[in-house]
Amino acid sequence: MSAGASETIWDRTRLGITIGSVVLIFLAAIEALAVTTVMPVVSADLHGEALYGLAFSGTLATSVIGMVAAGTWSDRSGPRAPLYTAVALFAVGLLVSGLAPDMYTFILGRLIQGLGVGGQTVALYVVVARVYPSHLHGRIFAAYAAAWVVPSMIGPFLAGVVTEFLHWRWTFLGVAVLIVAAFLLVMQRLSDVSLDSDADGTPAPPDAAGDGGGAGTRFATRMLLAVVVAVCAVGVGVAADLPPVAGGPLAVAGTAVIGIALLPLVPKGTLRAAPGLPSVVLTRGLIAGAFFAAEAFIPKLLMDDYGFTPSIAGLALTVSALGWSGASAVQGRYGDRLGSRRIMLITFTLVMVALVCVLLVIAVWRAPWLIVIGWGFAGAGMGLLYPWLTVLTLAYSTPRNEGFNSSALSISDATGSALAVAIAGLGFIALPLLGSGFVTVYLVAAVLLLLALVPGLRMGAGRR
Repeated sequence: MSAGASETIWDRTRLGITIGSVVLIFLAAIEALAVTTVMPVVSADLHGEALYGLAFSGTLATSVIGMVAAGTWSDRSGPRAPLYTAVALFAVGLLVSGLAPDMYTFILGRLIQGLGVGGQTVALYVVVARVYPSHLHGRIFAAYAAAWVVPSMIGPFLAGVVTEFLHWRWTFLGVAVLIVAAFLLVMQRLSDVSLDSDADGTPAPPDAAGDGGGAGTRFATRMLLAVVVAVCAVGVGVAADLPPVAGGPLAVAGTAVIGIALLPLVPKGTLRAAPGLPSVVLTRGLIAGAFFAAEAFIPKLLMDDYGFTPSIAGLALTVSALGWSGASAVQGRYGDRLGSRRIMLITFTLVMVALVCVLLVIAVWRAPWLIVIGWGFAGAGMGLLYPWLTVLTLAYSTPRNEGFNSSALSISDATGSALAVAIAGLGFIALPLLGSGFVTVYLVAAVLLLLALVPGLRMGAGRR
């Protein structure tokens, strides 16, 4: 026990892996936040405003493919090769976007980034299981969480400064160079570590190829469904660049196919908001869609309509991130006391207040700083609910289905966000209300938030 207590994630044998993996997550977080800040400039520079939403939704959509592929690949042959491949894809995607001569090439880079980010996240979680004993898991995941907090505070402003004084391309090319450096550190250290068993001594699962092909068939099915979801989400995003007579039907058909393809990837009853875990998973997709569809257009609104510089517009994302972090701490301390119903109602109120603030500013055409302040309420609402949904998912799970349920939560998150951003982008271009596409975007977010109330009030407390 004393030996275990003296171990840390900073031990000599783990130091390189800890630093490298934390830096990889840090850079992925920086990039995710930077893109939201600089996209208005990118879309204007590359003459691709119709594809603005697709720059976000496409990355989220392909991340689902990366998650499914890396998870099964890691189970079959260990996390080393999946991690290396995912990081390489992320770096290549950054280079393609950073050097893109037009919006279509830029979008291609974003799709490649999504494959890398989704795969990297899953592969790193498997690395944690294989390298760090269970009593250190809390510490390494706390380090990963911290790697998101710092970028959330400085990332948007830093991206804005780089865009203003250098060029938006450096927000992609610069991160690509740093990704390669962090990757080399992790690769060097992982080469000296055995990944054939968990750090606690539990043997890794045998290669699934030896089970008569059953696991291979399941993997092929899940991959096919993930690809279908991604392709349809991208199709909905592309619809914004088509004439309404073609774009509208494409968006409707794509959304319907996504709903069908998701059925085997989520718990039974999810799409009809069955009480318990299905409602937890559906709530995650709807609330993520409402928030991220709205946030993707916050910097664009502030820059296009109110003349904010990229660095100042990014402050809205910083305020939101601070609200998210603070509310997450509150949830960790008082979540059980509040319970699912109160948490959902508080989150609904906070996010709706933020959306109303944005719509009021658009309507009266004054006080744009109210958007910056109001968006902090949205971040606080998400910070309260998001970790609680993860807690509920584990509370409803057993060792036999923890992997499937956790995967379903992540897939719902990514798919809901991708589809909502794509639909908001389509509405922004094709269906402006009261003379502004921004009104359409925030009304779409408000509708999704209202829909989230249905499963959100049926989540229950889990089997605890």
